[in-house]
Amino acid sequence: MTVRVGINGFGRIGRNFFRAARQRGDDIDLVAVNDLGDLRTMAHLLKYDSVLGNLGDQVRATSTSLEVGDNTLEVLQVRDPSELPWGELGVDVVVESTGFFTSREQAAAHLDAGAPLVVVSAPSSGADGTFVYGVNHTTFDPRAHKVVSNASCTTNCFVPMVKVLDDTFGVKQGFMTTVHAYTGDQQLVDGPHSDLRRARGAAINIIPTSTGAARATSLVLESMKGRLDGMSLRVPVATGSLTDFNAVLNRQATVDEINDAFRKAARSGPLKGIIRYTDDPIVSSDIITDAHSCIFDAGLTMSLGAFVKVAGWYDNEWGYSNRLVDFVLYAGGKARRGSARKAPAKTATKRSAAKKSAAKKTAAKKTAAKR
Repeated sequence: MTVRVGINGFGRIGRNFFRAARQRGDDIDLVAVNDLGDLRTMAHLLKYDSVLGNLGDQVRATSTSLEVGDNTLEVLQVRDPSELPWGELGVDVVVESTGFFTSREQAAAHLDAGAPLVVVSAPSSGADGTFVYGVNHTTFDPRAHKVVSNASCTTNCFVPMVKVLDDTFGVKQGFMTTVHAYTGDQQLVDGPHSDLRRARGAAINIIPTSTGAARATSLVLESMKGRLDGMSLRVPVATGSLTDFNAVLNRQATVDEINDAFRKAARSGPLKGIIRYTDDPIVSSDIITDAHSCIFDAGLTMSLGAFVKVAGWYDNEWGYSNRLVDFVLYAGGKARRGSARKAPAKTATKRSAAKKSAAKKTAAKKTAAKR
């Protein structure tokens, strides 16, 4: 059953999601993207990527779409999400990846526009649920969960590590540090920022800053509430990050016991394909384009009785985007089966009409504002 998806925001995660989704074939239909940017620029940034490399297909911008290989992606340019024609386009899921409409209240505008389900590609305040694929995604309920969060890239790496340790040994408490690649939120050179540390040049500094990933773990694993905290060190790499977790366990555990627990989790069970186990002496560039949420580095495991350290690498863009695709397919398919909604035909006429409808709504809104 094909899941029909609309994307709001075609930045780093939006484009990574697009690339990852295309690899799933007919399981997912990318119906349209909404972005206010120049279409020629969008086409260029989709085709050429400084981290992922060239797309491998021809990408061409028209006045209303992106032609990618043999496929056409309709491009909408609507500022207000509530005015988007998701209902007319028959989308099953909207991926909210602008970075602006992250709260439940803001993202719910897509519901007003006819989307049955909104998945925010970031932490979301007030969301109906926060999901980490492989850990709690099977608790998704399409009747109760309309605006949900796919959590953060760090949470997607960290939570599986916590789960393995807690299921095997029990976790009393712990601190995590993510050594994280710089992001678009930072400054290339020193400049104004609400976080004065992030105001400093990203390419020449190690920048300590906050992360909600540890505290957000309790949104996925309720038993961890109040037991975990952490911080982030932003470092001068484009992608490829590392989660360092120091935990106090309920019992003593040797390095071999800990590594064996992660080896088993990576080999079978719900975390297979989520965790990858390695004992190679790797560095950050070695895990770029790795689709796993967590590449467990066995060589970095340490133990002082019940006080232990474990570490997991993650491609904070590509790994996260693949989990986003996984969850969209799972939740979208479940929501679609629940509603038994018939997908509209993929016709240029229908999409064109939907786009004209969105344009009329926007124009009417502007006219009313002038009165």
